[in-house]
Parts: sequence; C-alpha cells; structure tokens
Amino acid sequence: MSGSYVTSTGESVKVSISPAYASDVQAGQRWAEFFASLLHDEELARLDAYIAPLEEVELICNGEALGCYGGNHLVSMGETNFGVTPQAVATHEYGHHIAANRVSPPWPAIHWGTKRWASVVGVCARAAAGTAFPGAEDDNYSLNPGEAFAESYRVLIETKGTAVGYDWPIVDPSFNPTPASLAALREDVLHPWLLPTTKTIRGTFLRRRRIWSTQVATPLDGDIRVRVTVPGGGADDVTLLTGDGRTELATGTWTSSGGRSAEYRVCGARSVRVRVTRRAAVARFTLQMQVP
Repeated sequence: MSGSYVTSTGESVKVSISPAYASDVQAGQRWAEFFASLLHDEELARLDAYIAPLEEVELICNGEALGCYGGNHLVSMGETNFGVTPQAVATHEYGHHIAANRVSPPWPAIHWGTKRWASVVGVCARAAAGTAFPGAEDDNYSLNPGEAFAESYRVLIETKGTAVGYDWPIVDPSFNPTPASLAALREDVLHPWLLPTTKTIRGTFLRRRRIWSTQVATPLDGDIRVRVTVPGGGADDVTLLTGDGRTELATGTWTSSGGRSAEYRVCGARSVRVRVTRRAAVARFTLQMQVP
C-alpha cells in the first residue's frame, strides 16, 4: 500500500506500507495523520515514509536498526520492539528529515544540527575540542550531534518542550536536552534559518580620531563578514576582535571590488568587536556586516 494521503490538516503526506501489513487497510492514512501531527514546516510535503516489520527494516537499513533516513526517505518499524514504540522511532527519523531540509552554513545541518539548536548546544566548539563528531557512524556514534538533534526533536515532541521525564538511550548524556535547547530547536522547525543578517553602517570619524569601533552581537555560530569602503576609494582598514577588544581575530584584506574586508568563524563567542582604522583623507566610511 502506498500513496499520498490527505490528512485532517489538509496536507498531503506520502506513505508506503509494507505488504506484511496488507490486512491493515487504514495503516497508510493513520501514519500520514501521525506525521502531520508532528511539529513541522514545509519539509512535510517532501517526506517519503515507509513502514515495515523490523526484519524488513534491518534489511533496508543495512544492519540492526529500528529505522533509518536518507534523501527525504524515512524508514521505520511498524510495531513495538525492545520496549521502543514505532512512533518514537518515526519521530526520531523525522528529526533527521527536518535537519536535511534546513541550511546552516558553513556546516551541513543533517550532521551538525540546525543553526539555532547547534549554537545553543555548542556543536562547533565541541567539534573543535573533540567532544562531538558530526556525521559519525562508528564508535563515536553517541557523540554525533546529528543523532543528538534527532533525539532532541523526539524529546521536544514527547515532553512538549519541557525536557522533563524523557528517556535518552542512544546519545551521550552530554547532549541531554534542556528547555533552552528545545526552544531553539522548536524555532528552527517552525521558522527555519535561511540567510545571515546584513547590516550597513555609515560612520564618521570624530575630529582627530583615527579609530572607530562597535560591538556586534553574534547569537549564532557561523561566518561573520565585514567590509569597509570609503567614498571615492580609500584604504581605511577593518579588524575583527574578541568581544572585550583585547585579541585580534581577523585583519582586513583588499577586496576585488575595492575596500577592505575581514571574516571570522564564530564558534561559541556571543559577541565580537569591529574596529575601523582611518587611513584615507575623508572622515566618512561605510561598513557592511553579515552576521549568522
């Protein structure tokens, strides 16, 4: 049995049911309603779900697995095994589907988790420190933030965002959900992050001053880019520093279109300082910033 089922929400969900469940003529509609009941956005329309007995699932998923996901195709067992319900498995795999349909440059969300959630959990800093392993399917599977994201989505659904009274059997406890991480995940589901924030500042150096600076909030991990230009061309410089202004993170280089630019990968820091140094004769400058 397979087809696109129109649910009570008016959405169409593609579900296929194993021939082993042929006697359950309502299974397709029931599972379509289940997926439509989950917290979701437009990615639901791209879902292709297949529900089957555990033995068939293990063949499809190439090993001992209760479900798997790849390329918008979700596979889940259709009955309870080892005390785990099929709904729990399907919810976890749908978490992967959400991540696969989100962007979080410079990292793939399917392996790192979505932008806001990964920033709250600290995936970038953990990966750099060797305490998280994006995409790992080996001995570091329990430290794979992609799996932590999918399990966190399950907890979000099952606890309604409270992070109270959940089980956490397959992912390292260091990724345990909190109300804050679940709130970020919920935001990523309902309001997907799409593009960096762009801001333009037209500044003027005060008389006899050669340094201008401003604090920039960086609530999300990712690449910050700044570019300074001077009317008529010029050589004002731009530097990125730590939030306290004590350490240089990136210095300006010439761009092909004129002006100087600097960029830095934010990895846990929640603010940086941008400094413009006057080199040109004119006092005015334009600063363009892209922040994750």
